[in-house]
Amino acid sequence: MMFGNLGDMGKMFEGMQENAAKLQKELESKTFSVKSGGGLIEVTVNGKGEVIDLSIDDELLSDKDALQILLIGAINDANKMVQQNQQSSAMSMLGGLK
Repeated sequence: MMFGNLGDMGKMFEGMQENAAKLQKELESKTFSVKSGGGLIEVTVNGKGEVIDLSIDDELLSDKDALQILLIGAINDANKMVQQNQQSSAMSMLGGLK
C-alpha cells in the first residue's frame, strides 16, 4: 500500500496512537478473577496483569506446599486471561484501521 503523501501517513499514525492510548486505558480498567483449588484461592488482576486482590482460605495456611502450587496456578491462569484479552483487543484495533 502506497501513501499519496506524507500528510496522509501522518494522519494514520496519529489515529493509531489515539487508538493505542484508548486501548491502554480500556485494558487498565478491566479486571480478571481466577479461582484455584475449588475456590480456596482467588486472584484478581487488572488488564495490565498486576495483582490487585488476593483471597486465601484459612484452610490453606497450614499447608504451605498446596498454597504455593495453587497460588502459582491461579496467577498463571490470570495472566493468560490478560494476554488473551490484550491480543483480542489489539486485533480488533488493527481491524479498525482498514
